[in-house]
Amino acid sequence: MFELVMMWDWLGFAVRWLHVITAIAWIGSSFYFIALDLGLRKAEDLPVGAHGEEWQVHGGGFYHIRKYLVAPAEMPDHLTWFKWESYMTWLSGAALLMIVYWAGGELYLIDQAKAELELWQGIAISAASLSVGWLIYDRLCKSGLAEQPTLLMVLLFVLLVVMGWALNQVFTGRAMMLHLGAFTATIMTANVFFIIMPNQRIVVADLQAGRTPDSKYGKIAKLRSTHNNYLTLPVIFLMLSNHYPLAFASQYNWLIAALVFLMGVTIRHYFNTRHARTGDPTWTWLVTALLFLGIIILSTFGLENEGDEDQQAQLTGTALVMAQTEGFEEVHEMIMGRCSMCHAREPFYDGIRRAPKGVLLESEADVARQAEAIFLHAGVTDAMPPANVTFMEPEDRAAIRRWFRAAQM
Repeated sequence: MFELVMMWDWLGFAVRWLHVITAIAWIGSSFYFIALDLGLRKAEDLPVGAHGEEWQVHGGGFYHIRKYLVAPAEMPDHLTWFKWESYMTWLSGAALLMIVYWAGGELYLIDQAKAELELWQGIAISAASLSVGWLIYDRLCKSGLAEQPTLLMVLLFVLLVVMGWALNQVFTGRAMMLHLGAFTATIMTANVFFIIMPNQRIVVADLQAGRTPDSKYGKIAKLRSTHNNYLTLPVIFLMLSNHYPLAFASQYNWLIAALVFLMGVTIRHYFNTRHARTGDPTWTWLVTALLFLGIIILSTFGLENEGDEDQQAQLTGTALVMAQTEGFEEVHEMIMGRCSMCHAREPFYDGIRRAPKGVLLESEADVARQAEAIFLHAGVTDAMPPANVTFMEPEDRAAIRRWFRAAQM
């Protein structure tokens, strides 16, 4: 079991690495094609059916690119499909969600102060939240609102805000942010899997059969692709938010997430307009800065972890086992002397205003709940305290390992 904990942490690292790599590939290709599409120009020698072209230079060579709104007259011999980047990003993200928030649900998923749920219930809500939102969004897109794209975007924003608020009634702030990002990413990947790719296959099949493809399929795919373009930056913010308690552990974290979605719109509007060569909307920089200022202000309106410590004293499951294991008192006393000055509801270490990553180590309950993190960051490694500023001795780290190992037996 002692080895399993370390292997599990390495598994999480490996899956996270894969997730980041595939996300870079997906986002990179998405941004590239949006910029390419917006930058196309007309030319006198364009083939029949071609919408525009662009010349680009990269890597010592020149590229001549043309786009057909529907399809070329004949099917090309070689056709490159862009889909696996999206699929692998979602699949690796789903695996990471299970590793961190399902397997570690007692600590990271459910906030018992908000809702007294069993772990399996929290996992069920987690899984359901990823599919329900897509079903609602897809129904909106197919309801005729596709002809009113601005109204559709507003309704999508409302859906995301409501989802953030609802998740915050059950999950920890960290889990709410992550799940809102995962929910949004599910919409994006589902757009590719259920809408964009099938429509492209219909067009290809028509070409191969000698039929003239219907332009409506490209129009539908373009709408979903545009939504993906505007949702990308907020998803990245939400995925990174678990490193910043000021984002996820404040009282109005769901409103912070809402403002982040608006920032995604203003930022992408600026670059989309520039790429289309239709203006230079520098006003978006001011709006983005004001939205970010609003986020900063909201983050100061209280932390989700503040309150009566007695309400957090009830321990169950793994945390209860850790608190009852021999050596706990020694480790607790050590943590109080080495770590609690930073990991407190009101830190008193110079320069620290909020507990790093929202991890609290003030009470016995806090230490018991954070047992695995303490083991990995201060027992097996010397990551904490940073630069060993509180002079944790090798004997102290050995005591942490003995205590954690004893609890696994």
